[in-house]
Amino acid sequence: MSFFTNVFGSSENEKPTKVGWRMLTDLGQLNELVELSHQQPVLIFKHSTRCSISRFALKNFENEYDFSKEQLQPYFLDLLEYRTISNEIANRFEVMHQSPQILLIKAGKCVYHESHDGIEISSLKKFV
Repeated sequence: MSFFTNVFGSSENEKPTKVGWRMLTDLGQLNELVELSHQQPVLIFKHSTRCSISRFALKNFENEYDFSKEQLQPYFLDLLEYRTISNEIANRFEVMHQSPQILLIKAGKCVYHESHDGIEISSLKKFV
């Protein structure tokens, strides 16, 4: 296995699995996750499958992730495949689009967002 495979992953089509992601593939799901956010915090991870920085941030995030399903409900967005959803997220939560990017939704509002090398579990924990 090469250095780049170890760091960045082996396949563009690989879907993250450690976290227990719910795939965000439909605009209607945004309404569902907003409703869910009134019961428990919801995380959206916006990922670009063509970007090595995004892949690196995702791998680090997954390696450090230690939330239970009761603490946080994670959603994963392939923003290249579902750009209209990414645009709606930026519009609805008034957060400028970035990639990679995480947004934490509580009570229907984005209470925390970060991008690139700022995506860290330790920072996220302060808002969950």
